[in-house]
Amino acid sequence: MNHDEFAFFNQQLGAMLRDGIPLEGALKQLAAGMRTGPFRTEIQALEGDLAKGTPLKEALVRRNLPDFYKRMVEVGTRSNDLPGVLTLLADHYHRANALWTRLKGLMVYPLLVLLVSLGLTLVLSVLFSRFLSNLFDQFGPQPTLFIASMWIPPLVLGALVILALAALWIPKWRARLRWRLPAFREASLAQLASSIALMLRNGVTLPEALAMAETLEGASPARTALARWRYFVEAGQGKPTQWYRPSPPFPPLFLWLVQKGGEDVGAGFQKAAEIYQARASYRIELALYGALPVSILFLGQMVFWQVAPLMKAMSVMMSWLGDMGNM
Repeated sequence: MNHDEFAFFNQQLGAMLRDGIPLEGALKQLAAGMRTGPFRTEIQALEGDLAKGTPLKEALVRRNLPDFYKRMVEVGTRSNDLPGVLTLLADHYHRANALWTRLKGLMVYPLLVLLVSLGLTLVLSVLFSRFLSNLFDQFGPQPTLFIASMWIPPLVLGALVILALAALWIPKWRARLRWRLPAFREASLAQLASSIALMLRNGVTLPEALAMAETLEGASPARTALARWRYFVEAGQGKPTQWYRPSPPFPPLFLWLVQKGGEDVGAGFQKAAEIYQARASYRIELALYGALPVSILFLGQMVFWQVAPLMKAMSVMMSWLGDMGNM
């Protein structure tokens, strides 16, 4: 789902509800202006269920929408402030879209470099191998070792491309890498803190917010820490100032920022979200600025790796020619 489109949808829906337009009518009008796609289909189906008299909570369960979104809409309905919750959700998804769009660019750039490098090394391997084979046919046995060494760079790059694609497509790998790689880790911390803060500001209890965040994290390393925090709350240690144990992958700074909120736990999580959003943006900019020179050096190393055997083979051939000239 496009988070930017989703944020705009919620912003418009909140404004229409605030103006007194019924939910079914607002959904119908917004769906009519959307481009054809899965999101429009889900909204039209939701509007159809509501028009038939289906309760909102039951209608949401049937729809393929984010679990966090469903939960927050229920909270907004329960507190009789659905427009306000939708506006907060719009801000939340807008920030998430801005951050993750830049992270996707950070992922795509190295992958493109790997693919280009792989294509270039393949072409060089084919050309150099044929050149050496034809050249040495006239002077002696084939330089098998030299030719074989030219295929090492494309094989290494091919393995790297496969690993990169696997990291992107296998959910378990993706979840683990998201909490280990710089910039991605900070972005994950910012989004998780923002989600918990949003729930707490709208009347969700701390155990419920932690349980929901735990569900959203799935199999990621953060799930264990969230479960531990929820256990502390349920055991009577409801204040973050009582959570002293290390909780990887959450760094001590994150817990300290949450604790600085004091009695207002939501404010602590919100402060952590703001700090880590800024840290993520800084790390993304740093990585993007460093990606170009590192990519050029990497590509140059791959080319040198292939040219070196060619130069060595040419040196051997020149030695043979010199020996033949001295005979």
